Amino acid sequence: MQPKREILSVPDMGKWKLSQAYHDLIEFINKLCESVVGTKLTEDIPISHNIENLLNILNKLSEWVDEIPPVQQPQRFGNTAFRTWMHKLRENSNNLVSLLVEDESQCQELSVYLTESFGNETRIDYGTGHEMAFAFFLIGLLKLKVLSSQDFKSIVLRVFYEYLKLARKLQVTYKMEPAGSHGVWSLDDFQFLPFIFGSAQMIGNQQIEPSNFVEETFIERFKDENLFFNCLKFIISIKRGPFAEHSNQLWNISMVQSWNKINSGLIKMYMAEVLEKFPVAQHILFGDLIKITPK
Repeated sequence: MQPKREILSVPDMGKWKLSQAYHDLIEFINKLCESVVGTKLTEDIPISHNIENLLNILNKLSEWVDEIPPVQQPQRFGNTAFRTWMHKLRENSNNLVSLLVEDESQCQELSVYLTESFGNETRIDYGTGHEMAFAFFLIGLLKLKVLSSQDFKSIVLRVFYEYLKLARKLQVTYKMEPAGSHGVWSLDDFQFLPFIFGSAQMIGNQQIEPSNFVEETFIERFKDENLFFNCLKFIISIKRGPFAEHSNQLWNISMVQSWNKINSGLIKMYMAEVLEKFPVAQHILFGDLIKITPK
């Protein structure tokens, strides 16, 4: 089944919040968080054959960015070479997904979520809706038993980390705009899930209090070990001025007493500010694997 939009107006938000897809996504996020409590990105962890294939796909997509440099153009943002990269992804997505899924119709369905995971080629922008598409791509692979609960830790520490690096590479190379950014009042211009997973990694950590994470010395120390701090490092590398001014929401979060509370609070914030916002939800695609039908 070709995935299609089902949330066409604000009243449709009700069926989205009751849907199997909504439930699957929240459960997926919670289980991934549980799997990485107290872990580091640098840990030596077992990698299954299909996780290896997933990483190879992301590596191939990254190589294409190197092969398709930005073009000379008058406008500063939205380099049109991104459309060339996206065209190559659309042309090859079925072949890439076939490395993981044999059934042709399932392969076609999942390839749609893969192509939706990296931005909009018309607007040349990227946001949390595209990040969510990648989460649904992974959920589809779980439903087809290509991935299993044994892969949860490597999904976060390896696959999602590589996805994040690729998304940033696209954003920087092609000067992509944030999709629907709330500016200084948003958590981040582009991402949300890495903050959730990174805060889960920090649960139980006695070395650093949440109030310390805005300090550059701590960001430098933990940026290669933790997704939360990795995101902070990227933010301070592209934004200027006091942290409290360019990332006010994160500054406020640093006042929370524990990493456990930060993690649960970020999941609630994700539900309220991403999942339950019509401008994001209207773009979600539903099919046989990602179902709009009620839980």
